Amino acid sequence: MNDVLTTILDFVEGVSPVLRTLIASVAMMLETSVLVGLIVPGDTIVLVTATSVTTFLEGLVLGACIVAGAFAGETIGYMVGRWAGPWLRRSRVGGWIGERNWERAEKYLQRRGGIAIFFSRFLPVLHSIVPLTVGMSGYAYRKFVAWTLPACALWSAIYITIAAGAAETYRELSGSAHWAGFAFIGIIAAGMLLIFAGKKLLGWFEHRHMKD
Repeated sequence: MNDVLTTILDFVEGVSPVLRTLIASVAMMLETSVLVGLIVPGDTIVLVTATSVTTFLEGLVLGACIVAGAFAGETIGYMVGRWAGPWLRRSRVGGWIGERNWERAEKYLQRRGGIAIFFSRFLPVLHSIVPLTVGMSGYAYRKFVAWTLPACALWSAIYITIAAGAAETYRELSGSAHWAGFAFIGIIAAGMLLIFAGKKLLGWFEHRHMKD
């Protein structure tokens, strides 16, 4: 286990820091932009990239770039919603998303305002639809930025902390403990489980604001 994991982590670290940061940033831009986020596994790419973080400064730089990518994607969604939202909703792609999801996003924004923008970053499906809905609603861009930037920053911090912490723990233990690889997997699994549970709990609390 340790040999395999060491090979994987060494491979990630061997990729140019600029290249792997760029890949993670672009992945986040796609993950948060118009509908592409429904299929691009941005969180997985960020986790893999963050295993290469060995210093606090590296974590800050990676985090800033990921936030920039996520913010760019959300801005694209907002602008598309403002200029082509109704057309997109009536299109085949809009039909694929489902009218029910469009209506849920609209009700959520109407009832929760900026809080809906912040929380939607952590809610499946809505994280791609809400920026479109915000743009369609005429909501001020500066207010959109004020809510979405902190959400992107929090998301980035959570994922980087989990992956970097797991990798650092492994590096410290791998030379003396044969179970270091299992510790790495356990930390990642526990982190993902907490994120999953947090999203489910948040969705449960916020669901009432999306209903008729």
